[in-house]
Amino acid sequence: MIGITSYGAYIPRYRLNRKTIFAAMGWFNAATAGVARGEKAVANYDEDSITLAVAAAADCLNGAVREEIGGFYLCSTTLPYVNRQNAAICAAALAFSPNTRTADFSASSRSGTTALISACEAVKSGDIENFLVSAVDSRVGKPGSAMEHTFGDGAAALMVGSNNVIAEFKGSYSITRDFPDYRQIQGERFSHGWEERWIRDEGYSKIIPEAALGLGKKYNLQASDFAKIIIACPVTAAVKGLAKMLGATPEQIQDNMVANVGDTGTAMPLMMLTAALEDAKPKDKILVLSYGGGSDALYFEVTEHIGKARTGMGVKGHLESKKELDSYLKYLVFRDLLPVDVGIRGEEITMARPSVIYREGASMAALCGSRCKVCRTPQFPKQRVCINPECGATDQMEDYYFHDKIGRINSYTGDNLAFSYDPPGMYGLIDFEEGGRLYLDITDTELSQIKVGTPVKMTFRRKFADKQRGMYAYFWKAVPVK
Repeated sequence: MIGITSYGAYIPRYRLNRKTIFAAMGWFNAATAGVARGEKAVANYDEDSITLAVAAAADCLNGAVREEIGGFYLCSTTLPYVNRQNAAICAAALAFSPNTRTADFSASSRSGTTALISACEAVKSGDIENFLVSAVDSRVGKPGSAMEHTFGDGAAALMVGSNNVIAEFKGSYSITRDFPDYRQIQGERFSHGWEERWIRDEGYSKIIPEAALGLGKKYNLQASDFAKIIIACPVTAAVKGLAKMLGATPEQIQDNMVANVGDTGTAMPLMMLTAALEDAKPKDKILVLSYGGGSDALYFEVTEHIGKARTGMGVKGHLESKKELDSYLKYLVFRDLLPVDVGIRGEEITMARPSVIYREGASMAALCGSRCKVCRTPQFPKQRVCINPECGATDQMEDYYFHDKIGRINSYTGDNLAFSYDPPGMYGLIDFEEGGRLYLDITDTELSQIKVGTPVKMTFRRKFADKQRGMYAYFWKAVPVK
């Protein structure tokens, strides 16, 4: 039996009310009043598609043995690097084995489902035992556009394997159509769209049903056979029309979360599937319909192992963990759409040296330190001599990862002089429960909400951008947890 063995998701903490956007830009395009409802998820200033994908993958792994992951696919239309494998950066941050098969899937919002099909086929062949697929998008709509209102940031991850399968992969059917609805060429920051009614009538309403009906014919299935139908379409009117066309009831249609998260693009079908699995029961059949350059239709059946699924926060947990971003200007600064005076300190960006990043890969990417084999004392960075004064053993170290450990704030500072895109800059000493101490930035919180003893978890974030040399520097930060 081949199928999904674990699922996870990540939705950024910040939410931007669409009325806030319209209040700032409605004067320019009054037509956006029709989409100025609900809220959308917004990545923090130190987040991008790589960090979002790592967070979703970690939520999916949730204690799994990372050395057992044989493959990792990263799917997104907003990958930071054009000429450097983004999936390899994620694999390093997740401490996967060097012989893990990695690849970037891009240029289409259905690349997530295409990668998921490929992962299932790889596991079915027996070549790889466990395959992780992470889909993410962090798109930016041009100010004053409808896309600025609808686009939301988010990520989902699914583990594919053959042991303890919670949703068996029963089959798929794919349609490819070069339908030029949304386009973005190399070097452009924003997407271009064509007339919305044309996209709805000729795109969503014709391409998605073709894939759905093709799968139904292939496996002799009707819409009524499915407990949940996932239609990765951000347009409410189109979803209702598609449901009617397929003969599905409103109760069968999975919420696309556009109202409270936004159109997450590549991540949407996998996020919706994750949400469906959170409420699924054994024997439920689930149909997934993606869209973008055609459509993929995937058919899953939930197994008796669904109650034993290794789950993290998932979609539900992240939906409840949020804070309103009440400033449109702050959103523009976060997305680098509004130039601001960063001052002398902000201009002093450390040179990103590729040789150092490569040499210190495990330490920087995966927060790998060392632990003494004699007294079991963890320490960071790696040392030859044990830091424990009662031990002092030499060359008796083993690798020890801090990225999945819980720590507590020993001391902290809120610094209004140090440069930060979200002042004040917060950082402090973190003591880990199993031992070890690190000096880290603190993010995704307010200064008033932290104190000595506050528990924190590690999160992979963008440390700084060295655009002059085409390098993004990533490292780990501390996030307070309840």
